[in-house]
Amino acid sequence: MAYQETKKIMNEIVADLTQAHMLVHQHHWYMLGRGFLNLHPYLDEVMDELSEQQDGVAERLIEINGSPISTYEEVLEKTNIADQVGSWNLSIEDRFQLIVDAYKQLRDDYERGIKISEDEGDDSTNDLLIAYHTAIEKRIWMMSAELGKRPGDGE
Repeated sequence: MAYQETKKIMNEIVADLTQAHMLVHQHHWYMLGRGFLNLHPYLDEVMDELSEQQDGVAERLIEINGSPISTYEEVLEKTNIADQVGSWNLSIEDRFQLIVDAYKQLRDDYERGIKISEDEGDDSTNDLLIAYHTAIEKRIWMMSAELGKRPGDGE
């Protein structure tokens, strides 16, 4: 049970989930404008889901004898989601587009992880990643709809 490539992609996923959570939290704090009262609590739900996935991926990584990254330095080294300074000057639409873009990166991460874990014969990790991929696709659809777009628009 080596699963070396699976362990590698799982740590990339941990990094991107951590960075996505920080991005969502930032927009949760800096959001202003029409829709705030509905969207602010919605982002709490989004953050909870990201935290649950982060914990699930990290724990599965431990189960296959891996070591999840656990410092901000490691996250910044491995993440594929851009870091940005918080700003009051973004519209709610711009904020949601940045979150959708981060979710599309997570979707791509999960797709790579699904392929790698399948190739390495790690069925349990594969099942976990498929479930999380499905949840991420649903969020992309819902947030894209909030922006007046279909999930595949702009790709």
